[in-house]
Amino acid sequence: MGRRDGSSAFRRDTGELPLPLPVSLPGGEAVGAGSQTAAGHQRARKRALARNRPCRCPDLSCPASRAVRNWAAAVRVAALDCAEEKNHEVCRAYDIHFYPTFRYFKAFTKDFTTGENFKGPDRELQTVRHTMIDFLQNHTDRRRPPACPSLDPIRPSDVLSLIDNHDGRYVAILFESNSSYVGREVILDLIPYENIVVKRALSADKAFLDKLGVPSVPSCYLIYPNGSHGLANVAKPLRSFFSSYLKSLPDVRKKSLSLPEKPSEEENSEIVVWREFDRSKLYTADLESGLHYLLRVELAAHKALAGAELNTLKDFVTVAAKLFPGRPPVRRLLETLQEWLANLPLDRIPYNAVLDLVNNKMRISGIFLTSHIKWVGCQGSRPELRGYTCSLWKLFHTLTVEAAAHPEALDDTGFEGDPQAVLQTIRRYVHTFFGCKECGEHFEEMAKESMDSVKTPDQAVLWLWKKHNQVNNRLAGHLSEDPKFPKVPWPTPDLCPACHEEIKGLDSWNEGQVLLFLKGHYGSSNLVDTYSADLGDASEGGAPAEGQDGERGRNPPEKPRGAQGAESLRPPSVLPPRPRRLEGSHRALSLKLESLRGAVGRREAGAAAPFLGMGFSSLDMSLCVVLYVASSLFLMVMYFFFRVRSKRWKVRHRHPSV
Repeated sequence: MGRRDGSSAFRRDTGELPLPLPVSLPGGEAVGAGSQTAAGHQRARKRALARNRPCRCPDLSCPASRAVRNWAAAVRVAALDCAEEKNHEVCRAYDIHFYPTFRYFKAFTKDFTTGENFKGPDRELQTVRHTMIDFLQNHTDRRRPPACPSLDPIRPSDVLSLIDNHDGRYVAILFESNSSYVGREVILDLIPYENIVVKRALSADKAFLDKLGVPSVPSCYLIYPNGSHGLANVAKPLRSFFSSYLKSLPDVRKKSLSLPEKPSEEENSEIVVWREFDRSKLYTADLESGLHYLLRVELAAHKALAGAELNTLKDFVTVAAKLFPGRPPVRRLLETLQEWLANLPLDRIPYNAVLDLVNNKMRISGIFLTSHIKWVGCQGSRPELRGYTCSLWKLFHTLTVEAAAHPEALDDTGFEGDPQAVLQTIRRYVHTFFGCKECGEHFEEMAKESMDSVKTPDQAVLWLWKKHNQVNNRLAGHLSEDPKFPKVPWPTPDLCPACHEEIKGLDSWNEGQVLLFLKGHYGSSNLVDTYSADLGDASEGGAPAEGQDGERGRNPPEKPRGAQGAESLRPPSVLPPRPRRLEGSHRALSLKLESLRGAVGRREAGAAAPFLGMGFSSLDMSLCVVLYVASSLFLMVMYFFFRVRSKRWKVRHRHPSV
């Protein structure tokens, strides 16, 4: 990776896949792709190249980068983990919606570009390599990296010329069919080696092959430094065998290349703080971290929301606002977002408008959502394992359980009386927004298969549980599995002994007991606030609710449900209804809507501060003052204009011209 003038191929995944390598200039210096975010792109690139972490979407195998390690002078492969918040800005800049995503960047590209998407019949490693070769071969000679040899086949006359005019180096000629990639792969494999030149020729001229004694293809014809030549004796006609044979020839050795910059220990190490937790508990920190990632990272892949995307977001936020059992400030934020989306007069909104509300730029009192990820029950043994997908499953289960325990919570939402409402909303969200496209396709297949059979809210709870176990069974032993948290049928016997029974010697589920367990495990009475973000540390994430002191202990959240259902496992208690927001909050939201009508996508500038407790910000008051002054000036100008005109009219009629 000595020179930095090669083409760039990168993959984006929630694990180790390629990054938007900065485009390269002829001079060899890499620059950030995009003037405003150049520094961020460079930092992200450095981090991604420094790490070698396992994939989270293992079908796009991480060995891809190792398989083309020797191609670095022609094409470089790197990975960017879009699941990490620090890479969020780069992934947005390159318009990455789903993982994994492959992008290719041509050498010497000076202007910012989002690259070319991978187009292939599958995501197999060999297919990806072949597509990279096609991409590289499509470069014109002028734009091809200088260190990249020609991949075009030579003619029979050129072969004879090489035999007659040897220059003291080995010359290997790979004879192959037109559709074969072996020759081109071997050419690229031998780039970093000296004292050898590799060419490829096609097998169309049978007479010529017979003359050289080439019985079949692919075959390697070798010209030695002393001028002798003949067919190379390679055990198997495979890329790896050809490459290994040529590298082992006498005097063939690796070129002396400048070593890539060694990453510092600080950049290359990730400190994992382990948090002790109880597997029988549901942690607020997991649910809130999942909501934070969902609203601030996953949605951010969509620069604007319209049509089906906007409707899906509205439905999901409505369900979450009515059923999320977390802390009151988080629920109020979801309610505020839901009401704002419901009253939205636009059919298209920029994502930044949603982000401003989630970040509470209007400084509405009493709403909050953590701006940091802190996994507890969802923490993995390594940073790239579990995390968001675990928290999303927990959130989905919690919503189905809350809908079954408190069906009245969905009254007046358009979802009342529909036992599939939560499941269908989850289904649309996963299909539209969830980053792992393959995961979304699997979930859609399961939904098509049996979701229509759900007739009651309790059946919805059990349906999601069954499908989650199906997914766990499919992924057991997969590279994405955390060895410390193996994917086994859940709940395990130690968590719920009554859920397991034996019928005729076969293990079976007692679904009645499973339902009771799920309602207890994902019910709000099982929520614990240990490790949750301090409500006093709102910063840009939102102002804390009045009267909240940020205590970490378990405080039962207010329930907006009304009477407790007979089937609920929560202890009976009399809890106050969910408080309504202040009128000032409504005014602030209305002002936000007005600003969106005038300029979709324009972000409010500057920090806003509450004004007289009415929800008006300093920006709002500044606009009012500007409008007031402008109106006054306009009225004054019009007054003087008509006054002067009136005087001129009087003068003209008093002194008529003769």
